[in-house]
This record gives sequence, structure tokens and C-alpha cells, in this order.
Amino acid sequence: MKAELDNKVRWTGWLFLAILIIMFSGIFQHAQGPLRALDLSNLIGKFGTIGEGGNFTGKGGTGARDGFLFTLSLIPTVCLAVGLIDLVEYMDGMKAAAKLFNPILRPLLGIPGIAGLAFVSSFTSSDIAAFMTKELVDNKYMTDDERTVFVAYQYAGSAVIINTIGTQAPLLPIVLMAVGPIIVLLWICKVFGANLVRLIIKSKNKKAGVAA
Repeated sequence: MKAELDNKVRWTGWLFLAILIIMFSGIFQHAQGPLRALDLSNLIGKFGTIGEGGNFTGKGGTGARDGFLFTLSLIPTVCLAVGLIDLVEYMDGMKAAAKLFNPILRPLLGIPGIAGLAFVSSFTSSDIAAFMTKELVDNKYMTDDERTVFVAYQYAGSAVIINTIGTQAPLLPIVLMAVGPIIVLLWICKVFGANLVRLIIKSKNKKAGVAA
């Protein structure tokens, strides 16, 4: 694993980290005016319509071809997120994230604080969080075991806020709880599941004589 990040963080790191957290959190998704620019989904925008409300992917597609077009639709999202993350990293935002989130994520999930941005983005986007997690592992900021625990957290109830809100219409007739408590309950289950995986990994490593 990489050596600890330099403890010195420029003030720009804290500023850009705060801006990126706001953008990934979805707080200003439905804002009006200039504040809309502080939301990632608003910056990503949407494809124009073709014919009766469809976009370039069309309607009723199946198989590998439909999957390929869906994959193409993810490219703008990933490209914009990568650019923003690289900018924040250049301005010391990742160092600030490591300092800010380490006291939270270490006891909560057993992962380093530098995964804080991926942790925040996972509330609203599974794609961006998955990409950021891969980058952290490739750059040796996370071990394979830490990645396994973090993926277990992300995969269950992925993009918990967006997906829960997006499916609330069919859920309303059968669920008596409001959307907010449902999201909290799902998040608690996500954390529980990740720590169950964490416990299993720790037990296997102990049996194999591997240091935690």
C-alpha cells in the first residue's frame, strides 16, 4: 500500500473537496438558477429527444446491442467525473478527503479516508463510485481486502438515494414508511452487510496467518 499521504493540505484542497462533495451529494439537484451548476447530474445533462420522447438508444432494444448503447450513454458521466476528480486531486482535495473521512470510515467500514469521495458519490451514483474505487486500488490507496468490503457496501442497495426515490411510486402502495426512513434503513443494512464481509475476511486472514 502507498505510504501515507503528505499531512500538509493546502486550503484549496478543503475548498475543492467541499465543492465536490456538494456536487456528488445531489443537494442542489432540483435547485433553480446558478446553484444548479453545483450538482453533477445537472452538469451531465441529458440527451436530446428523437421522435416520441426517445433518445439515441431508442426504445424496445434487447441483447448485446441495447447493452452497448446503454454503455455509450455512461461515457459522458464517467468522463466528467474523472475530470472533476483529477482537478480536485491536483488541488489537494484527495489529501483533505483522507484527513476528513479517515476517522469516520476506518471504524465504520475499515477503509481509508481517501475513499471518502467514492463513499459520498455512492449515495447517488453506482457508476462513478465504482470507477473511483478502481482508481484507488490501482493507485495503491486501498488493499484488495478493503476493496472487497467497500464493494460489498456499494453493491447492496446501490445508489441508495437516487434508486429509492426513483422507485418510490411503485413502493408507496405496499410500504407504509416515508422515503427518508427507508433510505436510512437501507443504509444501515448496507453498513451491516459490509461489516459482515469485513468480519469474514478478518477471520479467513487470521486462520491463514495474514496480518490484518
